[in-house]
Amino acid sequence: MIHTLKSQETALKNDPPAASRRGFFMGAVAAGAAAAAVTSLPNNPSTEVTPEPQAKPEKGGGYSLSEHVKRYYQTTRV
Repeated sequence: MIHTLKSQETALKNDPPAASRRGFFMGAVAAGAAAAAVTSLPNNPSTEVTPEPQAKPEKGGGYSLSEHVKRYYQTTRV
């Protein structure tokens, strides 16, 4: 019986501790807090590029090949 207890103690010392529910939730909360902190940071206005407005056509309306339209055409290519 003594031999069995010593082998169990040795086995417990060599096994890594089981993951606990508390540790999981603490990690999830930390990850959520980090994500919230990153999304709440203000954007740096010096890195944003704002396109200059284009002049309106003289006779009104008209089709313009904007970046949005070019991007759409690229997605429809086969």
